[in-house]
Formats: sequence, structure tokens, C-alpha cells
Amino acid sequence: MNPPDLSHNHYQVDNTHPHIILADEPDRSMLMRLVIACPAGLYQLQADGSLRFDVHGCLECGVCRLLCGETTLARWSYPEAGYGVEFRFG
Repeated sequence: MNPPDLSHNHYQVDNTHPHIILADEPDRSMLMRLVIACPAGLYQLQADGSLRFDVHGCLECGVCRLLCGETTLARWSYPEAGYGVEFRFG
């Protein structure tokens, strides 16, 4: 079975109020959990060891919120009305 093609989805992102904000000094081991667990691949480890995070493409599944909590994420909420993911199958 092939994984779903996320490129069919449509994302409307509110750049002025992102719904996920990383904490100022998150725990490195928690960040590694996010790299592995995020189904959309929003948390990516770079060659220099830094973490790249991009809220665009978020599936709003809440995995990062459940795994890490407030020590890693300063804020996690659903996007405001009119923003977020619109799932398109096929």
C-alpha cells in the first residue's frame, strides 16, 4: 500500500499568527522525536545539526503537541477559521 500523496492537499497559512510556535530553548531529544514522528515532515534536521521547522503543510494531527508539550512547543492550537489544511483525496 502506498502512502497518501500530500501534494493534493491545500493549505491556507496565516503568516501573522502561526498555530505552532517552538519554545525558545527546546530540548534536543524532544526535537528529534518531532523529526521522526511528524507525518508531514515539518521538522527536519539540517546538515549542520540545526532544526528546520515550517508550519506550511501541517496536517493538524497534534502529534507534536502530544509528544512534547509546553517545554518544546510554546504554542499549539488549531488555525483560525479559514486557515489550515483542506484535505483533497485523489
